[in-house]
Amino acid sequence: MRINVHAGHNPDGKTACGAVGFLKESTEARRVKDKVIALLTAQGHTVYDCTVDNGASQADVLNKIVSKCNAHAADLDVSIHFNSGANDASGNGKTTGTEVLTYSSGSKAKPYAQNIANAIAALGFKNRGVKYSSSLYVLRKTKAPALLVECCFVDDKDDAALYNADKMAAAIVKGITGRAYAGQPETYKAGTWYTVLTDMPARNGYYGQCGRYEYLSAALKKICQNKDGYGHLKAGTIICPTEVKQYEDGSVWFKLDGTIAVLAVEPGGTAHVKKA
Repeated sequence: MRINVHAGHNPDGKTACGAVGFLKESTEARRVKDKVIALLTAQGHTVYDCTVDNGASQADVLNKIVSKCNAHAADLDVSIHFNSGANDASGNGKTTGTEVLTYSSGSKAKPYAQNIANAIAALGFKNRGVKYSSSLYVLRKTKAPALLVECCFVDDKDDAALYNADKMAAAIVKGITGRAYAGQPETYKAGTWYTVLTDMPARNGYYGQCGRYEYLSAALKKICQNKDGYGHLKAGTIICPTEVKQYEDGSVWFKLDGTIAVLAVEPGGTAHVKKA
């Protein structure tokens, strides 16, 4: 596919920048955009970055984005934004969630939009679904079928706590191509020996906080070093996970004992281990 991708608005601190809350829209949209482009490119797609960083006004930003998009014969335009208006500063235990907009229900971008909304919702965000807008400039003026992703709400404490740029980008890419990363992911198995390639923190369960070194088991202390009171597996160490969890964003977690786990593979597929 040939795909235009851009982050909305000017950069933070400039005129016509995005919304600001627990997250800064312009900054995070650019982080996600860069990761989306990297993942799509790794899959062999032709990707054009149509982001604008020098708009003189909101109208100028939009005009320049559309001009960049329409300069390419693309199959799809993807505009990355973050929403606002939840006004949930204290956190109510619920996310306000994600939504994806297209020009109309008949847009050829609609199937991609639905897939993206579903993939982001699978991360734990409320699925606000696909919405239609014939007034948004980018959706109205681009030549290729276009969609606008509102990843989550910048002013919702729960959304901000759940948000992760790597996972968000992987979900968007999965919605477009059906897979989050290039090729087939390697299969990791419990009971198999692996060599640790880089130092990495031992955590209290999957996605947990770093584990205090003093509370590690005697066996784990032998393969971990004490960094400021926390346990870190040393590069070159040989480990054998008791349990393995592989997630759709490409991340793989190894459970090393009843409580301690390590992130063996980053979202998107960067591995910190290899078979011994």
